[in-house]
Amino acid sequence: MATTANDPRAMLGAAPMHWKQVLAIATCVALNALDGFDVLSISFASPGIAKEWGIDRAALGVVLSMELIGMAVGSVLLGPAADRFGRRPTALVCLAIMACGMYATSHIATIGALAATRLLTGLGIGGMLACTNAMTAEYANTRWRGAAVAIMAAGYPLGAIVGGSVATSLLADGNWREIFTFGAVVTAAFFPLVLLLAPETPGFLVQKRPARALERVNNSLARLGHAPVTGLPAPEQQATAKTGWAELFAPNLRKTTILLTIAYFCHIMTFYFILKWVPKIVVDMGFSPSSAGGVLVWANVGGLAGSLLFSALSLRYALRGLMVITLLAAVIMVTVFGQGQADLAGLSWAAAIAGFFTNAGIVGFYALIAASFPTAVRGGGTGFVIGLGRGGAALGPILGGLLFAAGFDLPLVAAAMAMGSLLGAIALFFLPKHDANPA
Repeated sequence: MATTANDPRAMLGAAPMHWKQVLAIATCVALNALDGFDVLSISFASPGIAKEWGIDRAALGVVLSMELIGMAVGSVLLGPAADRFGRRPTALVCLAIMACGMYATSHIATIGALAATRLLTGLGIGGMLACTNAMTAEYANTRWRGAAVAIMAAGYPLGAIVGGSVATSLLADGNWREIFTFGAVVTAAFFPLVLLLAPETPGFLVQKRPARALERVNNSLARLGHAPVTGLPAPEQQATAKTGWAELFAPNLRKTTILLTIAYFCHIMTFYFILKWVPKIVVDMGFSPSSAGGVLVWANVGGLAGSLLFSALSLRYALRGLMVITLLAAVIMVTVFGQGQADLAGLSWAAAIAGFFTNAGIVGFYALIAASFPTAVRGGGTGFVIGLGRGGAALGPILGGLLFAAGFDLPLVAAAMAMGSLLGAIALFFLPKHDANPA
């Protein structure tokens, strides 16, 4: 049986966190923050786009969902690529796709071209989510793994807050295209950061056994602040499962895969209804686009606070129980948000509290997914759950737009969309208890 002395996964799991590990995880947090801004850039720009091109709510709902559809495809296709070719190479490819998509969006002139460039951007974002989830889980030790993944997921609202503040400033000049130019430049700047601070994970190298495996493992360990190992566990002592989708539906994982996918699909539909429609709802109440961007920033401030609190609680309480409580609270607060407020301050508070619980739920899903799949299928499992779940993300804005177009008012639409979180809580209630998996 492999021992800690010659199994880098066991060594990383048992040893205290080194500052270099923390720095690698911080890089993943920053990558997820980049995802947060890239996804919500279209939300900040949507009032200006609707005004410039004169499109109605139903059509706008479709446009708002295009990068979410791309994210679904990217997660499903590029998640397994992270298990096959490596976490870091796949992350770099995703960065290139995202940068190209953001730059192209800043130069489009038709609604069809906008849909295409947002779809392209979403491909990269979806793959990146699968990579950063697996990388964070495999950089962290056993004690901090769940919290580290939750903190990584908290990067998403952080990126929306920082990027949204910049976007609000850019919108004050009335040019929504500058948002995407800014996003392209920042995305490209992450290439050297990933190369410098985020080595390939030792867990992946042990699992795949590439050429010069021991040398590469020890190089990664050194870059994470740990001593080298003298050898690697024998291949027959490792999990040798296939990394394809079929393994996700093996008897030991089938129920977990199905219930996590259903729960994520349903909750993220509610989550993206809030994030995608807040600016347009606020503008339709008579406020300016820059004010609407400010309300969306507050929704993400609440999301960041919820993410950090969930991360802290995950060190003490079981993930599944926390998740069920969080999703039930999200049902209540999204419904409350839909009751409408008299002024911007009231709207901001309502959006912040709704964002607190909906984003805490997303953070919890990332931690639960990372804990539920072993190393051999962690990238593919994450990609599958997030990818299919992104169907709910795409459906949220579209369904919200259709309900608005059908004449339903905001309180009824919000109450209907909140039911996604309720269905997610029910699915998680039946989720099998999972054991901690090696990094």
